[in-house]
Amino acid sequence: MMNVYITVGTLGYLKTIKAKNSQESIAIMENDDTALLLHETEGETVFKEPRKYEVLDSSGSIGIEGFVIFNNIPVTDEGRPIFEYRFKNRSKQIENEPGFIAIRVLRPLSSNTYIVLTVWENETAFSNWKNSSSFKGAHNKQAEEIGAQPQHQIFSSPSYTTTYTLLEV
Repeated sequence: MMNVYITVGTLGYLKTIKAKNSQESIAIMENDDTALLLHETEGETVFKEPRKYEVLDSSGSIGIEGFVIFNNIPVTDEGRPIFEYRFKNRSKQIENEPGFIAIRVLRPLSSNTYIVLTVWENETAFSNWKNSSSFKGAHNKQAEEIGAQPQHQIFSSPSYTTTYTLLEV
């Protein structure tokens, strides 16, 4: 099973971790507030105290360039099976969108917040997808499925997004 580990810190410090572990699949990214490392591996991580995730779904490669969206989705314990089922059976239309590079659906191992991470060539490609019919169709379908399950409280609080830019180091 593929795992993803995430750690945050100053850009300078994270660059040293990445450099010391150049044989590992580690992406470095930053935004105006912070920098982070994302380590994809089937083994153990090189990070000391990372956030830990299992990869539920994956397409594409996370490289050294791109605009990254973390859709952070807090899910109740009761809602986890429904949420995971929905993503395991997603339409995969996003993979055909212009500018799409990669997606990871990450199951948290020590919290209730799933991450749906997407990588785009640039912010414009992401914005174009957000305004597309495939985005609206996928999200309307999800709303219908949730509506069909009123007895379940799937989300424990509102989702939120964070954006980053991948760096070549």
